[in-house]
Amino acid sequence: MALEDKNLNCKDCGKEFIFTSGEQEFYASRGLMNEPRRCPECRSIARRQRNQAGENAPSQRPVFSAVCASCAAETTVPFEPTEGRPVYCRDCYTKMRA
Repeated sequence: MALEDKNLNCKDCGKEFIFTSGEQEFYASRGLMNEPRRCPECRSIARRQRNQAGENAPSQRPVFSAVCASCAAETTVPFEPTEGRPVYCRDCYTKMRA
């Protein structure tokens, strides 16, 4: 089936843009099912904003102290432990996964 260029409207600026047959083939080759909702200019702006937000994000995740449910060793985990759910140190977790 031959693909044809499509005229689409940008959800951000409302401007009409062309979704070319080449772009459609590229999207299909990547398994992308949805058509673009932004024009190329607005996509570029959104991409820059996401990249800048990533640069300004804290460089480290918060860590929480916990006691291993298996060996009782003090450990740190990247999530807040929930009451009634076991938390394991790296060594015990690795042994359980094996």
